[in-house]
Amino acid sequence: MLKLIERLGPIDASAASDTLTLPFELRIRGRLKAQSDSGQPLGLFLDRGPVLRDGEGLKAESGEVVRVCAAIEPVVTARVSAGLPLARLAYHLGNRHVQLALGEDADGGWVRFPPDHVLEELAVLLGARLEHHNATFDPESGAYQGIGGHAHHHEHGHEHEHSHSHEHSHEHHHEHAH
Repeated sequence: MLKLIERLGPIDASAASDTLTLPFELRIRGRLKAQSDSGQPLGLFLDRGPVLRDGEGLKAESGEVVRVCAAIEPVVTARVSAGLPLARLAYHLGNRHVQLALGEDADGGWVRFPPDHVLEELAVLLGARLEHHNATFDPESGAYQGIGGHAHHHEHGHEHEHSHSHEHSHEHHHEHAH
């Protein structure tokens, strides 16, 4: 069994010796026994937490690299007018604490989620058109896991003044995740 022990982040397909196609429900796990797309037995021994992203590389103890692929699975894509209606739809669905994928294509913006009759009813109440189909599901990673699924460390030191009932000057040091 090939033991996958390290996350490499997004990699080019040519950098991998094999691929591992998984649905979202398995890409959230850090420990897993699976079979690569070529039939090789694999074991995932990764840190818990971050979702395995489509295109992410995993390094084995032996040095081999396997590229993760998001499986095609049943999803619901909710479409509504751009601007406030789309923001309202994303807000109310997200307020249900479910994983959501957000995107845009030639037909406009959309919110995608696994089939769920409660979420579907809410989306329709908010004016969305629903499309039940099969596609990859790669939801937003969330603010605390870095935008786009990776993190960078930046420090910014700057001074500025504010004027409101009193004046003061202070220095800020921020750490940002991207």
